[in-house]
Amino acid sequence: MSRVAKKPIALPAGVEFSQTDQAFSVKGPKGDLSVVRPAGVDVEMEGAELRLSAANDDLVALTGTFRALLANMITGVSEGYTRKLELVGVGYRAAVQGRDLNLSLGFSHPVVFSAPDGITIEVPTQTEILIKGADKQVVGQVAAKIRAFRPPEPYKGKGVRYAGEKIVMKEAKKA
Repeated sequence: MSRVAKKPIALPAGVEFSQTDQAFSVKGPKGDLSVVRPAGVDVEMEGAELRLSAANDDLVALTGTFRALLANMITGVSEGYTRKLELVGVGYRAAVQGRDLNLSLGFSHPVVFSAPDGITIEVPTQTEILIKGADKQVVGQVAAKIRAFRPPEPYKGKGVRYAGEKIVMKEAKKA
């Protein structure tokens, strides 16, 4: 079996796991998530640990993938996920108005982004955006959508970038 699938998943205190014939669900202090149960993947609860097993050798890779998804769900409902974006450029600003993120990115109009359910957007300073939520995939998708409004350009590095992202700068034309 896959090395990833063999590893047990520890359930932290305050997190509840339940399964039905169609889905697995996890409930914790940061919210609740569920995923459709794939055929041939079994989950057994032993104390405060979850162990996954495959029905046959063809489903080993799926079991490893599903184990990673369950582990991400458990981490999300217990601790949550955060993604940080930085605005680089003169006049580039962000502000939160209710559930909407208002961005000034050098266009002739402000860009307004509405946060989906389960996602909170915070702006500690005008050039930093924090995206928080329980679902790792949704947090990453929201960050990617906001970054896509003005991705960093390679000559001056202006735009929306992930915190710590390295931008490979091009050399300007020489006369």
